[in-house]
Amino acid sequence: MRANGGQTDSGSFSEKLMRLLDRVEYRRVEGGEDMEDIARLRFKAYKAVNLMELTGSTLIDTLDFDSHAYVFGIYLDERLVSTVRVHHVTPDHRASTSGLIFGEEIDVFLDAGMVLIDPGRLAVDPEVLGDDLKALPYLTLRPVGMACEYFAADRCLTACRPRHAAFYKRIFGSRTVVERRENLGVYNADGSLLVAQVRGQRPSILDRYPIFDSEPFERRLTFGGREEVPFAPLTILPTARFAQMGQGRSFLRRSTGV
Repeated sequence: MRANGGQTDSGSFSEKLMRLLDRVEYRRVEGGEDMEDIARLRFKAYKAVNLMELTGSTLIDTLDFDSHAYVFGIYLDERLVSTVRVHHVTPDHRASTSGLIFGEEIDVFLDAGMVLIDPGRLAVDPEVLGDDLKALPYLTLRPVGMACEYFAADRCLTACRPRHAAFYKRIFGSRTVVERRENLGVYNADGSLLVAQVRGQRPSILDRYPIFDSEPFERRLTFGGREEVPFAPLTILPTARFAQMGQGRSFLRRSTGV
């Protein structure tokens, strides 16, 4: 993913993101037609950049149905425009997308008892153009930030192409664990592994990008199990504007000691 040059740190860009977020709905996908739509979007996006050797018309795998995996569709004006899969990785449950490539490096964090969030299978509709396209990486990664807070993660992983590493370093303060790894098997690209110390980075991220803020009830709707949210809605409306005016942000600052 690429950021929008020097605009990313400007207040005007942050406000553009917030206005666009007003048109967005998030949907946690667990199967059925929505999962088929997600699989087709992945195929379309990966095929456009020749990221993988693909056959058929969909891209789906067993990790989509892992008990610690959360698949999201991002809908702009009720149209599916992007998707991401979020893994809640723990010392006792190590399944994740990045772990298939960087398992040894990730095990170092897990062996130290850390809780990790690992986003994977990120895909953006290649037919989205203009300012909407520039904003989609931020909108798509929003559930990742919420997962870090909901699950009290110690670190957030990023496996990406080396040329995209600068985006994550600038936005999330990520640091490099593996600068470049070649011959990634199914992928037609080299890969880098980054890690962000999310607890220390959240306040500064929210100062620059308020769209990553959220209310506790949105995080529960997004990640809570059926025992916590027995009647979860089909779509989830973002609460970033409410959180900026309410206790969500102040609670975050208290919990991080900032």
